[in-house]
Amino acid sequence: MTEHIPVLITEILSFLQSRPKIGKVLDCTLGLGGYSEAVLQAFPGVRVWGLDQDEEAIRIASDRLDAFGNRFHPIHGNFAEAVDLAGYAGPFDAIFFDLGVSNLQITEGHRGFSFQADGPLDMRMNRRSDLTAEYLVNNWTEKELSEIFWKYGEERYSRQIARGILRHRETTGKIETTGNLVAVIRETLPAPVQRKMGGHPARKVFQALRIAVNNELDALERGLSGAFELASPGASIAVVSYHSLEDRIVKHFFREMQKDNRGTIATKRPVIPSDGEIERNYKARSAKLRLFVITEPGKETKTKC
Repeated sequence: MTEHIPVLITEILSFLQSRPKIGKVLDCTLGLGGYSEAVLQAFPGVRVWGLDQDEEAIRIASDRLDAFGNRFHPIHGNFAEAVDLAGYAGPFDAIFFDLGVSNLQITEGHRGFSFQADGPLDMRMNRRSDLTAEYLVNNWTEKELSEIFWKYGEERYSRQIARGILRHRETTGKIETTGNLVAVIRETLPAPVQRKMGGHPARKVFQALRIAVNNELDALERGLSGAFELASPGASIAVVSYHSLEDRIVKHFFREMQKDNRGTIATKRPVIPSDGEIERNYKARSAKLRLFVITEPGKETKTKC
């Protein structure tokens, strides 16, 4: 079974334990169930609803959490639609998002998310969707590819890589697998450039394609907005992000909500993993946790983390 180690879970549980008693929790990114399991274990009376658009993840998480009986309720769907999908069970006393790619998706080459495991160039979190990374790579123009590599991947060599993809399409043919795409990127960028990149040369391109295929940033904004609709007075909202684009959206959204007197930002600065956590779980190295508390009528929130 694919392992799922929830990132910054100790800090999230500690914060929730400092808050008034919670009864209902919405896990907007269920994944393999690591966060939901931790909450169910830490709070014996709590019920958790878990959202995920990946049906395979829903199945694995449901098996993992079967022992909790009717305290756990899986929901298939994108958190952008959380109000419609989970509104019947609200309001919730705690809502959290882990915006990282599921270990299931990363480690299974056939899902197309990994630049280290060869597989079809897919990257769909929802397998019912028609749009794939293969379609984008083989049909979008050089300008369109360059723009998403820069906008969603912050890839400084976006133009060169897009040009290399178009050249490959014109001279060799379609790019159909993750291994093909990695090879094209490696062939396009000079070796000295690759050495200076500080990581795998395909990492940012894969991130950009994944975000574009799944419309992730728009979904995040809609998901955050929905969370505020679903939250009870005094509720806590926790978001763990892994790259600057997501973190910037969360930071600005929380600031706007605080400005509108919807509640208080409980993290003056984002909480980051300890060296020990990064050593145990390398995936945590870029994680940032931001917390927000919905203001109860007539009360001011003073809790800080």
